[in-house]
Amino acid sequence: MSKKIYSREEFEELRIISAEKMAQDKKLKKDALDVLSSADNYYWIHQSTWFGEPVLNLAQDMFAIQEIIFKTRPEYIIELGVAWGGSLLFYATLLEILGGKKVIGVDIFIPDDLKNRLKQHQKIYDRLLLINGSSLEDNTLKKIKSIIGNSKKNLIILDSFHSHEHVVKELKLYSTLVGKDYYLICGDTIIEDLPEQKQKERQRPWGHGNNPKTALKEFLNENKNFIIDKSFDNKLLFSCNINGYLKCIK
Repeated sequence: MSKKIYSREEFEELRIISAEKMAQDKKLKKDALDVLSSADNYYWIHQSTWFGEPVLNLAQDMFAIQEIIFKTRPEYIIELGVAWGGSLLFYATLLEILGGKKVIGVDIFIPDDLKNRLKQHQKIYDRLLLINGSSLEDNTLKKIKSIIGNSKKNLIILDSFHSHEHVVKELKLYSTLVGKDYYLICGDTIIEDLPEQKQKERQRPWGHGNNPKTALKEFLNENKNFIIDKSFDNKLLFSCNINGYLKCIK
């Protein structure tokens, strides 16, 4: 029995159909959430690094962001929430290869030792701009706008403070910087879906009913310029950003 040889177009169709079917498998999705929740006890999502710096995100989500960057070729990538800087280096590496201008990282705490480690990456570091301040401050937004000018060819990644109120404000402010066919990613929507016990284990100022997913729902009810790109939800069996991949449609 000979093996079928797929054309590239046929293989793409197979991938899409299979992903749609997988998204309808409720048991599989529950099992995946259970694995992710249990593995969180061991800081699973914190185990990946890029150029030696931790990336506080699932590898599958980072690959999804890579797809968006490759497809849309943004001029600027703006990440709210810098942490250890691994994700900034990842985005800057892609811009170095694909073209684009700068990766802008915003955080209320950017220690000098992190800046020094990032500087060691020379050409990649030249693509980075760091802003020390709250994502919601007028001064922070003014600095960002002074860098990007009138560009709407931007990818925005929200991954800072995860309370409903904070994320709603970020969505409203930063969605104005995204043009048609470009993306805004609302991170850690998974908080709403984690078991109640998991919420109690980590005492945070957010939890069920008060998190990025609830903020996203409010935002989308008011803003019709964005839709959830379900193609990512379909294929990302493990993801912290389910329903969080937003595409600007007008």
